[in-house]
Amino acid sequence: MNQYIQHLAEVKQIAQRAGEAIMEIYNNASDIEIVKKTDDSPLTVADRTANGIICDGLEQLATVYPIISEENKLVEYEERKNYEYYWLVDPLDGTKEFIKRNGEFTVNIALVKGQKVVMGVVYAPVLDELYWAAEGEGAYKTKHETTSRLHAETFTWKDQGLNVVCSRSHLNESTQKIVNELDTPNLVPKGSSLKFLILAMGDAHIYPRLAPTMEWDTAAAQIILEEAGGIVYDYNTNKPLRYNKENLLNPYFMALGKKEA
Repeated sequence: MNQYIQHLAEVKQIAQRAGEAIMEIYNNASDIEIVKKTDDSPLTVADRTANGIICDGLEQLATVYPIISEENKLVEYEERKNYEYYWLVDPLDGTKEFIKRNGEFTVNIALVKGQKVVMGVVYAPVLDELYWAAEGEGAYKTKHETTSRLHAETFTWKDQGLNVVCSRSHLNESTQKIVNELDTPNLVPKGSSLKFLILAMGDAHIYPRLAPTMEWDTAAAQIILEEAGGIVYDYNTNKPLRYNKENLLNPYFMALGKKEA
């Protein structure tokens, strides 16, 4: 067993505690959209509260690793480039979904070894769905105390009716070109890191992301999809998406289910 897997149960609990705190704010906010731009908006409070719970929880584990989080002041690259292991955290992924109150936002906690994700936990608080994976151990989902293993759907680019995961807001021109090359595709709008997870569950086949994302947006869900049999790769180089770069902005990428040659 990999040394970090011993922390998996605790990390799942941390993600759920953060999600519960977000839900208290989400359910008690009368109008998130109007106040979202103020420093004390429910969205900001939710981000910070969840981040505090996650960081405190991770720092109390038996093995302590550095933490890179969207909400923390970033450590200079000269220091973090030497990290062997570190946590990569997005305490509330899906800002637009939170504001729209459609429930498609998530808590994301990933463990990275060097530049590769080796463990990931994603919790969707409104849906009360918990997803997790560790390198070589498979990908799983728990809902209503029932746990199931995840398997990406097998497909080829020539198949008819492929399900393509996309943004709820719009398709940019580059993404539309990919869609146009497919045979009668179905668009599947989805928010936050749930875009990866719908592929991991086998309910969609392709997620082209030709728009900006940050490393903390993708890490936890990437390994869940990969352990379910899918892949995530840099759109320009065809190499796997990697982490702890000097610039934490991701390249454009493609996430796929189980693609046949």
